[in-house]
Amino acid sequence: MKKSPFFLWMTLFVGLWLTACRPQITPQLTSPPPTPAEVSATSTPTATPPPEQPVTVIPLQGPLARSSAEISGLAWYGDHLILLPQYPERFGGVLFTLPKADILAFLAGDLNDPLEPLPIPFSTSGLTDDIQGFEGFEALATAPGHIFLTIEARGENGMMGYLVAGTIAADLGEIRLDPTLRAELRPPAALSNSSDEAMFCAPEGPVTLYEANGSNVNPAPVAQRFAAETFAPQGDIPFPTIEYRITDATALDSHGRFWAINYFWPGDAAKLRPGPDALAQRYGPGPTHAQSKRVERLVEFQYSDADITLVGTPPLQLQLLVGDDSRNWEGVVRLDERGFLLATDKYPGTILGFVPYKE
Repeated sequence: MKKSPFFLWMTLFVGLWLTACRPQITPQLTSPPPTPAEVSATSTPTATPPPEQPVTVIPLQGPLARSSAEISGLAWYGDHLILLPQYPERFGGVLFTLPKADILAFLAGDLNDPLEPLPIPFSTSGLTDDIQGFEGFEALATAPGHIFLTIEARGENGMMGYLVAGTIAADLGEIRLDPTLRAELRPPAALSNSSDEAMFCAPEGPVTLYEANGSNVNPAPVAQRFAAETFAPQGDIPFPTIEYRITDATALDSHGRFWAINYFWPGDAAKLRPGPDALAQRYGPGPTHAQSKRVERLVEFQYSDADITLVGTPPLQLQLLVGDDSRNWEGVVRLDERGFLLATDKYPGTILGFVPYKE
């Protein structure tokens, strides 16, 4: 049927009117993945929380197996693991060591007996006698021929930390502190029993990390840097806001990255006053973490001359113990490309454990 000119004109007019009045939809650009600095409490959780990892216990025997050892740090020196008791004088003034070969043999099933750490004579050279309110050693890091340690102390005006250093014999026959090398580590927050509990060596020298970096107790966290030979301050650099405690750190890898223990015992809630857990909100809690207020995880960081940032890697969450016991992890090192070795302070007892991890 032939359409009249009037009908065709009306059809065109209606079409143009509908086009003009249709809502305009602007294409939504996909945002790039968040940078480490953008991981915040408002981040959307990942669809599937990363799996938790069980801890394989490496049984120990000898003096260091006692909970009174209070292991407070781990570090490699060549192929030997150095274990730092908080109070070396309890054992006659020694640190302890385990060969990597024995650890690998145990994990491979070639050794069944508990491993016995061997003592390394440790001389403070009288340095700790001059520190008021000395409360033990908290962290260590090594460089060829050298060792760096942090000390926690309770002075008349509150908590104080110190950085000290010494030498290591090539055969691990002795570790001796240099009494002329000591730097103050002033705490950024007035928290009891808190100091710089983690440390690693950067190219210019040791870098120390305060243990409490949450939003409600330490609003501007920093890492303190020092020259290796003179302990001259090299300038503080920003450290990320992260809830709970940072209790130890691995050495830097070839890309300047390191992992740190991020630990929370609910009994510390009144002291630490945790804010929103941005990492849990971003990545989600694992099965046992979802049922508990405890937090036991490793977090990856990036070091540079300008700052320390979070890497966009999901935290490595440890499978929590059944019940209410928290494992007070205070020592961590990488174990080649296999994963991590971890050690506890005295709660719930001395534990040396292995956690697998693949990049």
